[in-house]
Amino acid sequence: MHLASVDPQLADLSNKLIYSAMAVYTLAMFAHLFEWTFGAKGAVAVRSAEQSSLAETVAAADDSAKGVRKVTVTVASSGGGTTTLTRTALADAGATTVTSGRGDGVPVDGPGAAGGSEKGDLAGRIAVSLTVLGALLHAGGVLTRGLSVMRWPWGNMYEFSCAFALMMITAYLGLMAAKKNVRWLGLPVVIAALLTLGIAVTVLYTESEQLVPALHSYWLAIHVSTAIMCGGAFYAAAVATVLYLGKDSYERRLAAGATPRAGSVWGRLPASATLDKLSYRINALVFPLWTFTIIAGAIWAEAAWGKYWEWDPKETWSFITWVAYACYLHARATAGWRGRKAAYLALLAFACWLFNYYGVNIFVTGKHSYAGV
Repeated sequence: MHLASVDPQLADLSNKLIYSAMAVYTLAMFAHLFEWTFGAKGAVAVRSAEQSSLAETVAAADDSAKGVRKVTVTVASSGGGTTTLTRTALADAGATTVTSGRGDGVPVDGPGAAGGSEKGDLAGRIAVSLTVLGALLHAGGVLTRGLSVMRWPWGNMYEFSCAFALMMITAYLGLMAAKKNVRWLGLPVVIAALLTLGIAVTVLYTESEQLVPALHSYWLAIHVSTAIMCGGAFYAAAVATVLYLGKDSYERRLAAGATPRAGSVWGRLPASATLDKLSYRINALVFPLWTFTIIAGAIWAEAAWGKYWEWDPKETWSFITWVAYACYLHARATAGWRGRKAAYLALLAFACWLFNYYGVNIFVTGKHSYAGV
């Protein structure tokens, strides 16, 4: 089969686009840091402030209240208008529920829920815009890398890392596009993408070149692309899990009587239950795709080597990773595991995935080593 030659101009353009994306991601990181420093006073933050103000206003009247009653209060909103809030007071039970006049019942979650500034909200929106711009440059770098040799651009660890970092960003932007309140996820995702690209361009970089014959297969597009998508999703879930552990510890300290510190990052994160649920849902959604990735790899192995499975180090650790995530999902679904125990198991599974990628590829020799780093 005739192999296309390498186009040095496209290869050079790819490198420049990747470096440009890193520069834009760096600006996005600083914008996210500015938002976290000053908070974000968007719709969620405004609703939080309104609810807090309302609770203080009617607290004294509630002390002598009996039975169930409704209290309607009109408060000023940040846009200059007014918002009608309805308060249901259950004096005997000692419970209070506040909902907006729209009846949406949206929980107070996310950056800025503890208050903040309009500058913080502006910084958050700028950060998201810069992340989108960086993702476009990043995608251009991955695309031109493939076009430079007319093949799928994930034939070695450098190319896989570039595509993996792009999938991290894409997963985050996809959640944003789905109207999920996950702007708080931007900072760790952008930092991780920068670290991944930094390792790729300094340690793992490989000149654009053709691959060995075994990799010239349509299974490269199927098997490796699904592995990249799984990696990006697993990473997003792992970030949510780590943040859950921190938020859970913060909530435990508050429950024990600790005084919350003004401007605390943990105070502006979503509730620990929200983070735990997000992590579980992402892992549950991507697990079937990881299963397909392993099956597709076995089919490709049979076509290339004549056997579906030979317990190659890469195959072995892919299976170990599958078992770890299966145990996590099984424990959540049947054993009733919630909270920290399940979180530790999820992080163990992600650690297996990371070792399968970095550890096996760099330090262990096997049949998958022919792609080089």
